[in-house]
Amino acid sequence: MGIEVKNIQKSFNKKKILSDVSLELEPGKIYGLLGRNGAGKSTLLSIMANRIFSDSGDVLLDGKSVFDHDEALGQIYLMSERNLYPEGAKIERIFKLTELFYGSFNYDYANELANKFGLDVKQKFGKLSTGYRSIFKLIIALAVPARYIFLDEPILGLDANHRELFYRELLDNYVKTQKTFIISTHLIEEITNMLEHVFILCHGEIVIDGDVEDVLKKAYLIAGPQKDVDDYCRGLNIIGKENLGSIHGNYVYGNLDDNRILPDTVSVERMDLQKLFVNLTNMEETKK
Repeated sequence: MGIEVKNIQKSFNKKKILSDVSLELEPGKIYGLLGRNGAGKSTLLSIMANRIFSDSGDVLLDGKSVFDHDEALGQIYLMSERNLYPEGAKIERIFKLTELFYGSFNYDYANELANKFGLDVKQKFGKLSTGYRSIFKLIIALAVPARYIFLDEPILGLDANHRELFYRELLDNYVKTQKTFIISTHLIEEITNMLEHVFILCHGEIVIDGDVEDVLKKAYLIAGPQKDVDDYCRGLNIIGKENLGSIHGNYVYGNLDDNRILPDTVSVERMDLQKLFVNLTNMEETKK
């Protein structure tokens, strides 16, 4: 059945962080949760994993609330920037502690990943660099038996080689286990090809909720002389503009009218997910 988030609201110190957020996660998919700093991504994931409480709303796993439901919580693992582990504990010891909470931890796989990433499992957690703390948390996320893995800024401090290795291992893990992953990251361009569905969060509200392929089918860059471009785009949903010399570009999100006549001076190109995210969230910021 999957996870259903229903009308979640959350405020801190009277400031609204999440406003009536609803979404669904189907089993066996890779999702992206995108948003600018302060959009509420980490708060939402923490509520879904029952790390913090919402003011109202509910999160259901297979139809049952995850709030105060130990069996449901054992199916969800959240990797976040917060360091919840004892500074003096060795990595191999934390693997064992993780098994106490989730059961059947895959030690062979964890040690294999540690070897690939160059992580010494006899090292103490407190001695790890920022990058290796992220690697350690990623290894746990891939080795726990939970069905739903939430990755909040998972590549913090990782160099390009380690990021590439992580993406390969995540996809390999996904193919073999059919777990459900939700990834929240600022490096949108690097993860676009692995995402099946995307949520874009802005000012505590979901502004995009759709399969990546369907979302990008409605994302366009209309370019050419400014007057011709503006005439063609009249009545369309323009989410951003840019100029490069004499060439003007309008970023448009939505269906184009097939009956519009496209001038020879105007080109229509597809927008990538990162461009869509930047222009859409800039527009939402301007509205506020």
